[in-house]
Amino acid sequence: MKFSVINILKKEWFLACMVVAIVLAALIPQVGQSDGILHLNKVTDIGIALVFFLHGIGLSPQALKNGVSNWKLHLFVQCATFVIYPMLWVIFGQGMLSIMPHALAFGFCFLFVLPSTISSSVAMTAIGKGNIPGAIFNASLSSILGIVITPLLIQLFMGFEGVQLDIMSSVMSISKMLLLPMIIGQVLRPLLLSTFEKHKNIVNKLDKYVILLIVFNAFSDSVSEGVWHSFSFEYVAMSVLICSVVLVSIVQLMVWTTKRLGFSHADEVAAVFCGSKKTLAAGIPMAKVIFGSDPRLGMILLPIMIYHPLQIFYCAVLANRYQKKAFAI
Repeated sequence: MKFSVINILKKEWFLACMVVAIVLAALIPQVGQSDGILHLNKVTDIGIALVFFLHGIGLSPQALKNGVSNWKLHLFVQCATFVIYPMLWVIFGQGMLSIMPHALAFGFCFLFVLPSTISSSVAMTAIGKGNIPGAIFNASLSSILGIVITPLLIQLFMGFEGVQLDIMSSVMSISKMLLLPMIIGQVLRPLLLSTFEKHKNIVNKLDKYVILLIVFNAFSDSVSEGVWHSFSFEYVAMSVLICSVVLVSIVQLMVWTTKRLGFSHADEVAAVFCGSKKTLAAGIPMAKVIFGSDPRLGMILLPIMIYHPLQIFYCAVLANRYQKKAFAI
């Protein structure tokens, strides 16, 4: 039993550390708060830039070229990400605002308008014997489109609730934080790729370390400002339930739709995984820019923090099923 727990913790260290970061924020918020002892607001900005610089180095231009021609797949994935998901807020947003704190409801709004994730979408597609070039292209395209579309949708949806954003400022800030380092990484890829490959294990964990620092910082700020005083466990349970229902419903809708559209097995796998997933790695930095120093940031981030492990688990199960199906074909 002891060894099984240790093995689980080793395997799921990131999720365990997210919990630890939240607990530490509750116990010692003065350490993690912005402009506190560690100055995490500045440290995380540097970390985010470094992570996306490394993403730029690791992104293969050839893989993007190989995936560019499948317009049917591209259209499906981008519509799923930036149309179907946001429609959930259009349909259910007012209901959410009426049953939970507005910051938590806005967190779901933010979750629904986020772009897809790159690394896990491609990884799940590979496991499921899907269209890997198509997955790389769509996940990357989604991330780039999200730099503009996510702030626009946030303003559109949350503007009705009196939340005003400087759209151009948000887009420019997100571009500088995420896109510019990625472009620089692409430019320097020929020079740095061999070094990148040698240290890939460390590089692959760096984004998780940065996310943990951002989570610690965001929750420390919200604890310091007393945001959680009126928050109950019921809201956490409600958030888990909503995230679970949304994830399963969206995935099953995509499975059903891709079959009706006559997608091949490879394209179906890529479409389902790229279209259903939401990015934590880019989402948290985006939230930092869009919501700035809002002390409710920790609560706003809660839905994506819950959604992330759920989508990893559920999509991993689905990827294994797709793999068995591919071998049976």
